[in-house]
Amino acid sequence: MSCILLSHPLIVFLKLVTDPKLSDIESLTREQILVVIGVTAVILLIIAKVWQKVWSVILLDVQLTFNAILGGLGVAGGIIVTSSIIYHLWPAYRQSADIYFKLIIRPLMWLDLIWLGLLPGLSEELLFRGVMLPALGLNLLAVILSSVIFGMLHSSGMQQWPYVIWATIVGFVLGYSALLTGNLAIPIIAHIMTNLVSSYLWKISKSV
Repeated sequence: MSCILLSHPLIVFLKLVTDPKLSDIESLTREQILVVIGVTAVILLIIAKVWQKVWSVILLDVQLTFNAILGGLGVAGGIIVTSSIIYHLWPAYRQSADIYFKLIIRPLMWLDLIWLGLLPGLSEELLFRGVMLPALGLNLLAVILSSVIFGMLHSSGMQQWPYVIWATIVGFVLGYSALLTGNLAIPIIAHIMTNLVSSYLWKISKSV
């Protein structure tokens, strides 16, 4: 089982509002999840555009070529396979990932998963790889720093540290692919496909 790359501080906030004791992980509804995904994407896009304007950041190019599509699919495939292996071999990560999946994916319908792939994939990549990476220097240190921040935003508590570690590693892979190619399309495609495939695989496994 792979991971869903969805920064969700608003989901945590909504969870606290609807259930302050965090006692029932299934308390979030489909509508709440969809609203939070949409609102989070808008907020990240606004932050990215404001940061770009204030710091005069030059965005990475988005070149949707055949090679970029293949590259993005290749990166996504590597992330999904590696994450599936880790899911089966590392109990702490499996427990952390299952909590994340149950919180975000279980309430959603099958078609909703398209939005789960598109909105975070576009908004998070624009912010973390499109703006943050060049703003921090477009070098290996920038990739590391942006990856750590990316991983931290995938935490919903101390018990989620295995998921945060993996999200940080995935963030590094996505960032390095952008650094290596100078093409933002590759991490965008990889992020979208990772979310789509991971969420569909999890739902399929729970419906069997």
